Amino acid sequence: MKILVVEDDAELLEPLNTVLSRAGYIVDGVGSCETASWLMGEKDYDLLILDWMLPTGSGINLCQQYRFIGKTSPVLILTAKDSILDKVKGLDAGADDYLVKPVDMLELLARVRALARRSPVWQDQILKFADLHLNLDTHIVERQQQTVELSVRECQLLEYFIRHPRQILSRDQLEQALWTWDTELGNNAITVQIRRLRQRLQKLGVDQWIETVYGLGYRFTQGLGSRAQGEKNCHFLMTND
Repeated sequence: MKILVVEDDAELLEPLNTVLSRAGYIVDGVGSCETASWLMGEKDYDLLILDWMLPTGSGINLCQQYRFIGKTSPVLILTAKDSILDKVKGLDAGADDYLVKPVDMLELLARVRALARRSPVWQDQILKFADLHLNLDTHIVERQQQTVELSVRECQLLEYFIRHPRQILSRDQLEQALWTWDTELGNNAITVQIRRLRQRLQKLGVDQWIETVYGLGYRFTQGLGSRAQGEKNCHFLMTND
């Protein structure tokens, strides 16, 4: 689950990023309306957390802009304003929830989970593909009574594969989905993560479910050929061009 957090107070933004990241979410944290506005148009988020008062605008305006461009992901407003009229204004602007500062991090996480449950895509904490089960809470993947515990990044990568089964996913798609907008990645970042995840899944006998589609990216599938077969097919195509 990818979250955009817009908060100009660095003393609050940093703990927000830390708490959400430790909970397994992928977080883009920014402090300005300009950067937030650009990201909203360029990237897809599953949840927005917006501070009401910002140096050059407001979270309310950002929420209205987000709805205007047709985005429907939930929006949570953070603010020191706690009057009924303020809450009504925020909700009427298109927000889905409202949290008054100072922010209690446990309550924030509970509200994030509650907002996620409203979407059919994020309701289940256990994802299934064939006989493979991934628990998003514990980061444990299970198959045929065998279990493996994944790191946060490995869990996020496998989650993305399971949510996009049998699709060819480019390196750029994976980078956009799994890393924050300001992260500088090495050329082999995706390769390293794929290798690590395959090593984990090897214990369950499904490492070859992650297929390399040469020149295009990766595909998560079952029973449609191994990576070696992919290499053979690629070689066949090249020699017949």
